Amino acid sequence: MSVKKILFYAGGAGLLASVFAFSHSRPGNQLPAMVAAKSGLIRIQDGISYRDLNKNGKMDVYEDPKQPIEDRIKDLLKQMTLEEKAGMMFYSPTRVNRDGSIEEKPATDFLSMMSPIGINEMDKHHITHFNLFAVPAPDTLAIWYNSMQQYAEKTRLGIPITISSDPRNQASGGFFSMSAKTFSMWPEPIGLAAIGDEKVTEQFANISRQEYLAVGIRQALHPQVDLATEPRWPRISGTFGEDANLSARMTAAYIKGYQGDEIGANSVATMTKHFPGGGPQKEGLDPHFAFQKGQVYPGNNFKYHLIPFEAAFKAHTAAIMPYYGVPMGQPGVEEVGFSYNKAIITDLLRKKYHYDGIVCTDWGLVSDAKIGSFNFAARAWGVQNLSTEDRVKKLIDAGVDQLGGETLTDVIVKLVKDGKISEHRIDESVVRLLRLKFQLGLFDNPFVDASKTAAIVGSAEFMQAGFDAQRRSITLLKNDSHVLPLQPGKLKIYVKNINVKIAAQYGTVVDDPKQADIAIIRLQTPFYPIPETKGNPIAQLFHFGDLDFKGQQLEDILTLEKTVPTVVDIMLDRPAVIPEINQYAKALLVNYGSSDAALLDVVFGKFKPSGHLPIEIPSSMDAVRNQKEDMPYDSKDPLYKFGAGLSY
Repeated sequence: MSVKKILFYAGGAGLLASVFAFSHSRPGNQLPAMVAAKSGLIRIQDGISYRDLNKNGKMDVYEDPKQPIEDRIKDLLKQMTLEEKAGMMFYSPTRVNRDGSIEEKPATDFLSMMSPIGINEMDKHHITHFNLFAVPAPDTLAIWYNSMQQYAEKTRLGIPITISSDPRNQASGGFFSMSAKTFSMWPEPIGLAAIGDEKVTEQFANISRQEYLAVGIRQALHPQVDLATEPRWPRISGTFGEDANLSARMTAAYIKGYQGDEIGANSVATMTKHFPGGGPQKEGLDPHFAFQKGQVYPGNNFKYHLIPFEAAFKAHTAAIMPYYGVPMGQPGVEEVGFSYNKAIITDLLRKKYHYDGIVCTDWGLVSDAKIGSFNFAARAWGVQNLSTEDRVKKLIDAGVDQLGGETLTDVIVKLVKDGKISEHRIDESVVRLLRLKFQLGLFDNPFVDASKTAAIVGSAEFMQAGFDAQRRSITLLKNDSHVLPLQPGKLKIYVKNINVKIAAQYGTVVDDPKQADIAIIRLQTPFYPIPETKGNPIAQLFHFGDLDFKGQQLEDILTLEKTVPTVVDIMLDRPAVIPEINQYAKALLVNYGSSDAALLDVVFGKFKPSGHLPIEIPSSMDAVRNQKEDMPYDSKDPLYKFGAGLSY
């Protein structure tokens, strides 16, 4: 028996051990007691307890926990109808009621409007993969999850559901971080890159893994390993920066923290995105929207963006998500969105890299979505003129296994029955999807112990680890006359965009900057409405436009800096253009999602700054406009170079 041990941090409160093993040995004869308590299908045959998922009174091969996974897959696949296979191929957003109930209820907020699929879809479309947006308290979420798994038991074959989520552990709480504040709070991934320590990144992923497991989230719709080579792109905070080798190191550690060396019953499967790298968007215009201008490579640097994905392949990421982007001017590559692109999915990903994991599209590539009164158009770039049926066929022909954000199972069934796609091709995808469910142990024990969830999610230990990472990521760029660290308790301080009660723990807070010894202000990289986003409430949530401070906002900052010595902190969700602010600041720090307390601990010397820039800070908007979208650190005369960072 070969056993690979992996160290994981304590905090499982009985659900997880601080050290556990992934093993290829067959499991014991008895299912965990928790399964018996939750499942109504427990049977015993030949001294072996199993879940009688198809309710036929005998232990089928796919129900036998002692059988090899590939044999279990083969047995189940033979029993599945075409309609059930089609249901496996869709990943649908689902709504979680605030009370944890699973019956259908009306949408009550914006995020729930984005999640139209409820429990009825499990019967109607045989959907077994769901992703979450808005969620209730963790213990309530765990109760909902168990109820959903119990409902799945009642389906014909009892195939368990898989629940996924975008990141939930970022202190910034941005649009792409579906933060439930009860989860431990960490800097954005770009902040992990600023720390630059694989051990911290793996620790983050491992802690998040434990929190996800406690509520039933078994697949992470991350990491996002795109390279931030176009400074205006709105999704930079979710990346590991612009350096491919740094990103590759962070990617490998991140995946290991979630999955372990092998995927098992204590893993959270990762879906690495957005292949083959979504960073080089022309003018930074994101391809979520029709006003995008394509993904461009003026520096002929396509291969550079593949380096982090190569690290993900070596780490055995469970799934890959291509982006919406349209590759422009690449020889032999059709100018259609990446998921529609056979040259990218089959030729590059499957054949060149020999990747045999799951390929899932980004959300909403086929169908328009109605969100409130707004119609969100499908991201079918380059294939807008194709019918729904032809779009689905092109995606499957390109090599994808799963369609995100859709429920078009009847279309797949029709394509097979009409002879346009073979059932064998559908089986190829279903085998991959079933394999992951078996690897995660969902067929044997899909339930969580909701009584222990609250003790795990956001535990004091996990919160402290996240807070420490917030402090470690903060990057000091300027410190005139060694003004920092400040002396706690000895200064009159004026603060802006900082919680006054927290600031009062470090000094005497005054209302008038003229009465202060020093000012401390927090800013965020600017974003401005661009004409293309008018009337589009989704697009207005993205941070588009110029990166420099303008008009009255800039004048107010400069006036303060000229009135009193000022410490400036800027949250970099994108690089900020700040030559004037930098000139007059006494000290300049940047963060990537850190609390007021984390910042003030650094400013007042309770914690020494140690972060380094994972992106360069341009000196002007002209420099930004003259950069090549696919090239790292190519801004002319940057204000601060990649890797900059001071300490005390």
